[in-house]
Amino acid sequence: MTTESDARDELIDLAADFYDQFAAGDIPEMTLPTRTKSNIEYDTESGVWTYGDRTSTRSANSVRGARKLLKAAYTIEFLADQLDEDRSSTLRELYYLSESWDNDEAQFSSQDESNDLVEDLEIVTGVTREDFHMRPEESGATLMGPLLIREQTRRGEREIHCQEDVGAGGYQIPNNPDMIDFLDDDIDFALAVETGGMRDRLVENGFDEEYNCLVIHLKGQPARATRRITKRVHDELDVPIAVFADGDPWSYRIYGSVAYGSIKSAHLSKYLATPQAEFVGIQPEDIVEYDLPADPLSDSDVNALESELDDPRFQTDYWEEQIELQLDIGKKSEQQSLASRGLDFVTDTYLPERLDAMGVI
Repeated sequence: MTTESDARDELIDLAADFYDQFAAGDIPEMTLPTRTKSNIEYDTESGVWTYGDRTSTRSANSVRGARKLLKAAYTIEFLADQLDEDRSSTLRELYYLSESWDNDEAQFSSQDESNDLVEDLEIVTGVTREDFHMRPEESGATLMGPLLIREQTRRGEREIHCQEDVGAGGYQIPNNPDMIDFLDDDIDFALAVETGGMRDRLVENGFDEEYNCLVIHLKGQPARATRRITKRVHDELDVPIAVFADGDPWSYRIYGSVAYGSIKSAHLSKYLATPQAEFVGIQPEDIVEYDLPADPLSDSDVNALESELDDPRFQTDYWEEQIELQLDIGKKSEQQSLASRGLDFVTDTYLPERLDAMGVI
């Protein structure tokens, strides 16, 4: 775990590097991996997305480059002060805060620009934005299951059981899950669930208690904190991870981001991705086998599925068979379509049978 002091030191070292370049009479510059799709590689050995060998240089030898380094310097100062004061801020606040900086050229023109700069600083320093005390807007993702944790609060440490000490909504995952200690658990496997409606159905039906399951609510495309705690649960507690999502190409990509990482956060794949995670459903074959209520594939759905056939993450016999079947039947279906066979079908029949066939239970 990176300490606040370590994070601040990395920032100061980067600023000192700029200063040393000035002092030596050199034009200041900052080198980082080229952040384009063409420089993203799928590492078959580790099973995650990583950056390739190409780099780009942010140099003050042009007006545009000088502005980028100026903004980096102001942001480094802000983040270092924030760590000194043990405070935090959101990515949105950083964008607006720049409007108060005393140099107009250092101000951000959009939040995308400030977000990208924070990612640049992550890459160059090797420190995550969470360790800079930067957080996104609240994700609201939660845990529910037989896990005892210890977390730091404003009133000191406290222990929380993620079944016994929480309401029906579960334990809300904090921005930086590395501040949580796992104390004890009775987890046999974790189920990462895409939608809130399905998460609520599982909890109401007592699925977490009956199967010693940790239910992780992904809340759609999962936030970094959600992916991080999923990886920690797998690696540290040595339990299987299954991803339960809708049966459409966009949900397959949600699974892909949990298992293999995303192109946008390729520099953090080893920190966020869980290549051992398996996909539970909804599968295209489930749409056929259970005659689930379904919608026709749109043109964008078809294009996305065809793109996934060329995606190295989905170039396995299983995924090629499922995607080709889906293109053939021309249908997609949601998790909650299982309710057409009764409210208890998903917890009494579908998940137990699927998880048993996968060797998870």
